[in-house]
Amino acid sequence: EVQLVESGGGLVLPGGSLRLSCAASGFTFDDYTIGWFRQAPGKGREGVAFIEISDGRTYYVDPVKGRFTISIDYAKNTVYLRMNTLNPEDTAKYYCAGGNTVISGFLADEYDNWGQGTQVTVSS
Repeated sequence: EVQLVESGGGLVLPGGSLRLSCAASGFTFDDYTIGWFRQAPGKGREGVAFIEISDGRTYYVDPVKGRFTISIDYAKNTVYLRMNTLNPEDTAKYYCAGGNTVISGFLADEYDNWGQGTQVTVSS
C-alpha cells in the first residue's frame, strides 16, 4: 500500500522558518516524482515544488523561489520542504503527493497518491 505521511507543520511568526517532511513507503521510490502542494481556505490546490527522485532535479513556482528548498533523504525515503522567510500568504494546508507519470509537475491531477496534509499558519 502506497503511503505518504506529512509532518512538521505549525504556527510560525512572519519571517520564520519551518521544515516539512514527507515519509514515503509502499512503492518503488526511485521511479517517482514527489511534489508539495498547498491549499488555502477558499482556494484551489497550488503546486509549490517538486523533485524527481531518480536524479534529484528540483523545480519551484516563482512565489517560493529563493525561500523554499525541496530535498530528499534516500536512506529514509523522505522528502523535505524547507520554508524560510515565511509570510501570511504562505498560510495553507500543505500536502505531499507522489506519481510516476508526472509531466508538468505542478498539476495535482498528475499525481496518484496523496498524504493527509499538515497545516502551516504564519501569523503574528
